[in-house]
Parts: sequence; structure tokens; C-alpha cells
Amino acid sequence: MIGSIVACGWPSFAAHAAAAPAVVAAATPGMETAQALRVVLGLTVLAVLPALVVCLTSFLRIIIVLSMLRHAIGMNETPPNTVLIGLALFLTTFTMSPVLQKLNVDAFEPFMAGKLSIEEGYGKGMAPLREFMVRQTREEDLALMVELSKAPIPQSMDEIGNIQLIPSFMLSELRAAFQIGFVIFLPFLLIDLIVSSILMALGMMMMPPTTIALPLKILMFVLVDGWSLVLKSLVASFH
Repeated sequence: MIGSIVACGWPSFAAHAAAAPAVVAAATPGMETAQALRVVLGLTVLAVLPALVVCLTSFLRIIIVLSMLRHAIGMNETPPNTVLIGLALFLTTFTMSPVLQKLNVDAFEPFMAGKLSIEEGYGKGMAPLREFMVRQTREEDLALMVELSKAPIPQSMDEIGNIQLIPSFMLSELRAAFQIGFVIFLPFLLIDLIVSSILMALGMMMMPPTTIALPLKILMFVLVDGWSLVLKSLVASFH
């Protein structure tokens, strides 16, 4: 009995077994290719991630201001570069969190789930970044980059390519960073002038002014809670 059932069922089973590899073979190459493209794209993004962070986010302004603060105090190696970069990365995360969240929901997760193509994912991912960069970019810097690239004069922001918007954004960030850095330099410069004048009046011309000015600048910076003021001003400077 069992032998007859097996004998009767074997042809259909054999047919399904023979068809299954064909179905798998037909579906597997496309799936493997899409997965491979996602892996390659992910590795490419990781490779250029430092450049993307510098060019497309608030990191540029923050790290320049923190570096200028270190030079204004007079300590060229303290805090070390690792500390400043780490602090700048966290501040960048705070200021860019709405943009990153929107990019993740609209572009990254749908793309990794296979719901968006590469072109669609790129377009939806760049949209929140472009919106952020446009808010921070001056019209004069944007007009300069359009002129340098010899591109047609755009009639709207949608007609401006990333090749003009990104350097315009970076130029505006450099300008804003130097403005904030200049304001930071002024009180420390005043302390240097006062200390130099007092030493000259006392006839102590052989003593370097930095020997006395440096601890005074550190003391003043600590008393006014300088780190909190600088970080609050930096985060508030983004609109």
C-alpha cells in the first residue's frame, strides 16, 4: 500500500523537485545582484563618510570655531585634536538630528528594504540635506559659485545643482566660523594687551607676556563658564 502511494506520488514530487531549482535559479541572481549593489554602495558611503560630514553638515563651522578658541587661549595642543573632533561630532549630531532622522526614514530604510532604487534613494536622501544647506548659505556665495561654474542663472533653488550648492554652503560656513572666532578672540586679545602694558610699565621687558597672560586667560574662561557659552552659541548659530 505504502509502496503504491509512493509510486503514484513520486512523479508529481519529482516534477516539483525539478522545477524548484529553476525557480530558485531564476530568483537568486537578481536578489544577489541587488544585495551586492547595496553592500558596494554601503562600503562606498563609509569610505567617503569623512568628506561627506565635512562638506554637507555643520561639522565644518564647529571644528573651526573650536580650533580658533584653542589658539585664542594660547594653547596650541590643548585640548588635543581628538577631543575637539569628538566634541564637534557630537555637536554636529545634535544640530543635524532632524535632518538625519528624516533622511533615515525617507531614504535609507526604504532603500535597504528594497523599496527604492539607487536614483530614488539618492534624490530622497539629498532633499533634507539640500534644505539644510540652503538655509545656511548666503545668496552672495551661491551667486559666486554659479558664476565660477559658468552655469545658467537658476530661476529657483530646484535648478541649482549640488555642484554649486555644496561649495557655496562650505564658503558660508567658513565665513560664519571666522565671524564667531573673531568675537572669541577679542577678550583674550584684551588680556594680552593689558598684561603686556603692565609688564612694560614695570620694566619687566625680558619676561614673556604669555607666561602671565596664559593662566589669566584660563582663569577668566573658567570663571565665565566659557565652554558652555561657546557651545550654546555654536548650536544657536544654525537656523
